[in-house]
Amino acid sequence: MVYAIVKAGGRQEKVAVGDVVVVDRLAAGAGSSVQLPALLLVDGEKVTTDAAALAKVTVTAEVVRDEKGPKIDILKYKNKTGYRKRQGHRQKLTRLKVTGIE
Repeated sequence: MVYAIVKAGGRQEKVAVGDVVVVDRLAAGAGSSVQLPALLLVDGEKVTTDAAALAKVTVTAEVVRDEKGPKIDILKYKNKTGYRKRQGHRQKLTRLKVTGIE
């Protein structure tokens, strides 16, 4: 089984060919291909962590679509002063499908 640990959107994700991962929004449009930097590669019993060898490894992924994360409510309240503040946030995300690890 071949899989890799890649850096995507400030986090590390474990990916194999055919996996679908959700990362922070990328500037690429739907249907385009992106390269993800590999931090570790596992090929059966062989584990590669050497930076020089990982520079030759390419993990390609296809952008499936852009989407938004769940709504997060931010509430601030101070007792006896009448201060209440309400704010919401939805993170912008990109769904990727891994197409190859070479």
